[in-house]
Amino acid sequence: MNTLDAVRQLGEAIQKDERFLRYAKAKLDNDNNKELQDAIGEFNMVRMEIDRAMSTENQDDAKVKELNEKLRTLYTQIMSSSAMAEYNNAKAELDSMLNDINSVIMQCVDGADPATCEPEVHSCSGSCATCGGCG
Repeated sequence: MNTLDAVRQLGEAIQKDERFLRYAKAKLDNDNNKELQDAIGEFNMVRMEIDRAMSTENQDDAKVKELNEKLRTLYTQIMSSSAMAEYNNAKAELDSMLNDINSVIMQCVDGADPATCEPEVHSCSGSCATCGGCG
């Protein structure tokens, strides 16, 4: 077996993992959620309106403020939906798994024993200023 074959086997294992399956389902559920997709579409339209309003020579500050408030309201609506919460949680779990996989691969590239190396553990202080990377 060559390296590419091993990577393909890893890809198959990832796609069978419950974290990937949860993420794929949440993504599909969001894609099929008309109310959520409409809100995301409206959010994108308002964001484009803000860009246009801010790029005019005689910027209407009141209009920009109004659009920013609308954008924040839409963002809160989108992010507080149960479908988006499930998606974000599932994505975080998948990202964690992928970080663990990448950690082991990088250790192997650095010469660690593939049979015994473990994913590096990272802890988060909440401050990105001192961050060494999420894990």
